[in-house]
Amino acid sequence: MYKINDYILYKREVCQVRDIKEKYFQDRDYYVLTPVNDESLTLKVPVDAKDIQNILTKEQALDIIKAIKDVKCIKTDEKSLENVYKELLSTQNPLDLAKIIKTTYIRNQNRLNCGKKIAEKDNNYFNLSEKYLYTTLGIALDMSYDECKKYVIDFITEQEKGE
Repeated sequence: MYKINDYILYKREVCQVRDIKEKYFQDRDYYVLTPVNDESLTLKVPVDAKDIQNILTKEQALDIIKAIKDVKCIKTDEKSLENVYKELLSTQNPLDLAKIIKTTYIRNQNRLNCGKKIAEKDNNYFNLSEKYLYTTLGIALDMSYDECKKYVIDFITEQEKGE
């Protein structure tokens, strides 16, 4: 059981345990959670909910960052792309989020290079994936969202220079 002030992953959101309500509803204990990206929101979740996971350790986060460079873009037809994005978002796997980020970034850059506007669908999934990935990694590395994003981009840029 988690303690007050612990961080957890609930669905795709990094949340902090603000309180624990014993026998809150139907004789079950509940966590009172606050998502780190929206502190105005309060969630009450049974302590035995299947959607609750541990946050990453610092070592796990660093291993994920090292693996991002090798993540491949999504290869599928245009009609199936949004379904693939949704499926990858649902896995709660940080490397699947990196796959969405990489794919949408490259697709949007290609569109801009051809004089076209950024695709709204790609942009929405890009922003959502960045939010989840950098928040999750940032908590594990004790960094803010912006610090984590810069750290990951700088790390990948340095890896690419070394090749």
